Amino acid sequence: MQKRTPTLEDVANKAEVSTATVSRCLNQPDKVKPNVCAKIKKAIHALGYVPHGAARALASRRTQTIGAIVPTIDNAIFSEAIQHLQSGLSKANYTLLLANSGYSIDEELREVNSLLSRGIDGIVLVGELHHPEVFEAIERHRIPYVNLWSYSPDSKYSCIGFDHIKAGKKIAQHLLDLGHTEFGVISGFQENNDRAMLRLNGLQQALETAGLSLPKDRIIECRYSVEQGNAALHKLLDKHPEITAISCGNDILALGALSGARERRISVPEQLSIVGFDNLEMIAYLSPALTTINSPSKRMGDHAADYLIRQIQNENTVIERKELEADLIIRETTARVPR
Repeated sequence: MQKRTPTLEDVANKAEVSTATVSRCLNQPDKVKPNVCAKIKKAIHALGYVPHGAARALASRRTQTIGAIVPTIDNAIFSEAIQHLQSGLSKANYTLLLANSGYSIDEELREVNSLLSRGIDGIVLVGELHHPEVFEAIERHRIPYVNLWSYSPDSKYSCIGFDHIKAGKKIAQHLLDLGHTEFGVISGFQENNDRAMLRLNGLQQALETAGLSLPKDRIIECRYSVEQGNAALHKLLDKHPEITAISCGNDILALGALSGARERRISVPEQLSIVGFDNLEMIAYLSPALTTINSPSKRMGDHAADYLIRQIQNENTVIERKELEADLIIRETTARVPR
């Protein structure tokens, strides 16, 4: 004979509390004493009770879910932020629903509408470049939202990230200080990617201040892959063998550039300096170790979880703009310009 599915009442009886206390522990644990919540969770585990999502949503007017849409899930930097976001949300009994836009603003809009139809309580997006209807749809549902990987003191929306123009300038200034004047750039596709555009903008501004220019044929856009970074390095140096410094859109492209330099028997950094972006964990263990910008992705995830939970609990959508530092990590792939 099949066992009866345990109910909320069964949990309440086993924990010797009221059903209302069990409900509060599940939906608003901060309003229940920790020892009582622990007792309830022990009863839930012993009985194998699974809360009914629809019933909980009706009772609390919340689904205990947060949506997040990232451009791609095969980038470790986004994965790190999502992991920390989920960890922070889990502590407040929230579940994360994740979607991937593939750097398409139309696909992102479709995913936003899909998540909103599931009654999410808040949403996380990447960057500030979105379909015009995205924020209209979010605001109609009156839920908190935040843009990650982007910071501007003048942003219309809540944002947690770093200044990409400033980061681009840091890269350029480091290479300029080493005496480089012949630059190349291997960038991700800039269409629908405001972060890539702003980094390049910052690098170009620093070069212009130094009296240098960066012609279009010294900028190659491609997919974020080792293979594409390798091909871009060859393409750049076939046209401009005089280039002595290359800034890459992320560490994966920089890995490709390093492999391309090795194929051409170009010594890094003695003959060619290469800079990445993101500071992936493995990058420090390369030989030579990669000079790169540290993207504070883990902290972004932590702060995003904290922000959304606070907004939900306070039942408001106060605009907050938080700037994190993206530091330049100088390692072994940059050196003074060769004589």
